[in-house]
Amino acid sequence: MSFSAKVFKVFIASPSDVANERNIVRAVLNRWNEINTEKFQIVLFPVGWDTHSSPEIGNHPQKIINKKILKDCDLLIGVFWTRFGTPTHEYDSGTEEEIEEHIKTGKPTMLYFSSQPVVPGSYNQEQFEKVQAFKEKCKTRGIFEQYSSIEEFQKSLSDHIQIKINTEPMFDLQESIQLENLITPAQDVKNQLGDEAKTLIKEASQDRNGSIIIIRTAAGRVIQTNGKNMNNQNNPRIRALWENAMKEIENSQLIESVNANREMFKVTKLGYEVADSL
Repeated sequence: MSFSAKVFKVFIASPSDVANERNIVRAVLNRWNEINTEKFQIVLFPVGWDTHSSPEIGNHPQKIINKKILKDCDLLIGVFWTRFGTPTHEYDSGTEEEIEEHIKTGKPTMLYFSSQPVVPGSYNQEQFEKVQAFKEKCKTRGIFEQYSSIEEFQKSLSDHIQIKINTEPMFDLQESIQLENLITPAQDVKNQLGDEAKTLIKEASQDRNGSIIIIRTAAGRVIQTNGKNMNNQNNPRIRALWENAMKEIENSQLIESVNANREMFKVTKLGYEVADSL
């Protein structure tokens, strides 16, 4: 039987020396999907520069990755070993830029640092020192994980993904649905108003007395509020639009008549709430 699921994009930020870890991240996410997607109605979709970028000219490569791939991702998993990466215009590496730009959005970020043994002379010392400096900086910014083997990384990541699903509010679809459906009366009314009605209630809310005055003339009714004649035009079509706007805001209980001949109206509490939301 078919079912619906919400897709969350997971960006894999990593330099070129951790290709095995990138494959493990994808394998862990795919395995989680196989076991949990139907229950949680969530798909964790792995995304990375190595699989989702395409040729494009006209901007710095990292800016293209940020705009086309990174910005739409919901979770970032960053992995380092001996390489820090290639510098960009603003950061010491593209991986660092991806991590920092993602952190700015307030979305969750998971960082991993490998402590696996390295064959002497097989790595760039300057790059390794940059990784160590970045790791040191991260100590005061949150919690990261160190691993000493590929097997340890795979197990830790599997556990941490489940913890994130269980604790991050964005993965709680029931709570998200409730929040999305929690529409206030003012929001509900606002969504139903036409442009002229929105303009009229906004102007009326800014009137020092919160009043709309109807002035009867030979040409018809003039709607006046906040020192303005809202429909003082000879075009009958436009006058009809504003007459209809009066009906909309009155029927929506944003204004109420205060005299018998219906020549003066006052903005209601709901009217002010709607006007404040515009």
